[in-house]
Amino acid sequence: MRLLGTITPDRPLIVVAVEEEAAHLGDSLPVLLTGVGKVNASVALATVLARGERPAEILNLGTAGALRPGWEGTHEIGRVLQHDLDTPVLRALTGRTYGAPIELDVAGGPVLATGDLFVSDPVARGRLAGQADLVDMEGYAIATVARRAEVPLRLVKHVSDQAGTGADRTWRESVDSCAKHLAGWLREQGH
Repeated sequence: MRLLGTITPDRPLIVVAVEEEAAHLGDSLPVLLTGVGKVNASVALATVLARGERPAEILNLGTAGALRPGWEGTHEIGRVLQHDLDTPVLRALTGRTYGAPIELDVAGGPVLATGDLFVSDPVARGRLAGQADLVDMEGYAIATVARRAEVPLRLVKHVSDQAGTGADRTWRESVDSCAKHLAGWLREQGH
């Protein structure tokens, strides 16, 4: 975890997993590098929010794998869910729902599946495509922390790969281009 810059209530906090995704963001806004995965993302964001100042909003920018053919570009997420938490079994065991999907304020936005698995297997991709459009490793955790802290949130993902065979190689080859697109999206928003 590393916070670059200072959080203030009049500006958003940019949250990304790794340096590569932040490479073209500049230094006009604070950037939180969380590390990869749900635990790193949630601990990092909760830690900086507990230290004091709250940002105007949280902007989670990052890469995502496409779960269906033809998906590319930058997308603002409308709904995020966890794909690696067995919610039906937990509900049957305890009578309570854990890890329910989180609806965001983007009508018609794509569904993002978050889990602690880099999806590069066609079988896993096919299974996930039945419930989501894109897949990442931090979005749900960031959304959970932002909701509990009552800080407005936007999840914005740029498609880096097709979440199938060779996705790891494709991500390494495309992450810098993705970072440029995300920085461009941020500038379009007036930041």
